[in-house]
Amino acid sequence: MNEIIADGVPVSLTIGLAAMLLALGIGLFAGVVGALRPGSAADATTQLLAVIGISVPSFVTGAVLLILFAAKLQWVPIGGWQGFRSLLLPALALSLPFAAYVARLVRSSMLEQMSSDYMRTARAKGLSRRQAATGHALKNAFLPVLSYLGPATAVAVTGSFVVEKVFAVPGIGQHFVDAVLGKDITLLMGVVLVFSTVVILMNLLVDVLYAWIDPRIQSGRT
Repeated sequence: MNEIIADGVPVSLTIGLAAMLLALGIGLFAGVVGALRPGSAADATTQLLAVIGISVPSFVTGAVLLILFAAKLQWVPIGGWQGFRSLLLPALALSLPFAAYVARLVRSSMLEQMSSDYMRTARAKGLSRRQAATGHALKNAFLPVLSYLGPATAVAVTGSFVVEKVFAVPGIGQHFVDAVLGKDITLLMGVVLVFSTVVILMNLLVDVLYAWIDPRIQSGRT
């Protein structure tokens, strides 16, 4: 059991963290674009893509990516774990729902921050809307995103059962599915223990980062 978990955890960690980095990059970009031009075609497009990203299950996205880029174009391996090329499609398929949530959170938080008093002061000092948004509003708008990223990262790292099954990746999620099908209670208990540890550590990390981003939390001020 220890060898199985030790082999699967690094794979799941790699896929989960890569997926969250993609989700953060895509979500921040789409959310900021939507907040800077509310009601525009770009805003409508990013919102539509966010709805699609939330609505379409990861196994559907994974299957489409697998057929297109692996079976037809043959840019990446069809399955297995062969390094960086095998990481791209699972990470992308896993990242899209998280990216959609991040985009919606960033957009709504940015719009709220853009109407605040300190933003009007920044604009009065001569900053453009984009400069004020990226230099001042984005940091405060990131706090709700950070709250979401903690449990979301834990889910991405430990909950990618379907994605790992679709791409035949030997991660801990794949071992969890095999343990359920094989009624291996010992392996199930070990995997659940790993899952619980990751969730606790990610929530702790979010609390630490929260205090670092917003010093008022550390000092107890509001």
